[in-house]
Amino acid sequence: MPSLPSSGVEASIWRRRSVKGDLLAWGAWLVVVLATMLSFRTISDATIWDFVWDAPTQGADLLARAVPPRWEYAGVLWKPLWDTVNMASLGTLVAMALGVPVAVLAARNTTPSVTLVRPLALLVIVASRSINSLIWALLLVVIIGPGPLAGTIAIALRSVGFVGKLLYEAIEEIDRAQVEATEATGASPAQVLAWSIAPQVAPTIAGIGVFRWDINIREATVLGLVGAGGIGLQLEASVATLAWPQVSVILLLILATVIVSEWVSAQVRRAIT
Repeated sequence: MPSLPSSGVEASIWRRRSVKGDLLAWGAWLVVVLATMLSFRTISDATIWDFVWDAPTQGADLLARAVPPRWEYAGVLWKPLWDTVNMASLGTLVAMALGVPVAVLAARNTTPSVTLVRPLALLVIVASRSINSLIWALLLVVIIGPGPLAGTIAIALRSVGFVGKLLYEAIEEIDRAQVEATEATGASPAQVLAWSIAPQVAPTIAGIGVFRWDINIREATVLGLVGAGGIGLQLEASVATLAWPQVSVILLLILATVIVSEWVSAQVRRAIT
């Protein structure tokens, strides 16, 4: 049987990567392994391993001293727990009020100036997200004194960046056709924002607000450790006095509060979608 004539083109062999790509991949893995080994060595040198091996015994002893919980102490905790929920709720509302305008200024399709205003808005978002709420609370306690007000402002300052980042990305992904249709009617930029952009991102705004409130409930529970009010203040006092049955009650109340907030958040998000 005669063979088919050769086309003169060699059959190409499929490769996942080129030789250069393989070398880069293996080099990257080598860097990761070396960095992991160096990090473990640094942590190991700074660790007192006798304490680590004794940790199960100490943990069991601490648990034995914390059980049974001192349930009568719960009557003292309702007011601080209510302060904690209020701190999270008010802080979230303030963050939404500030974060929405910041997001509008940061989005490329709504900012008045890409070269001047947008970088400033992005700077606000980055600065807010770079500093933990516990650090904000620590600074505010020094500035305005201890109490729930410092905790509320700390939560708001931390949450502005979260709200602004998620929302400005959502604004940049809106349907441009609706905006162009509104602009064709001669609408002003404010009218375009109100009638074309806001309706498209309204569910996103609601979802971000509820999600952030759920996160802030968790964060507000520990702000009292630095004097920012709430149930964290009772937790710090109980730990300082080694009142472990009281600590177990506080932790159980915090757990119950977080579970309830998670349920509420899930129900609201389900209703929105």
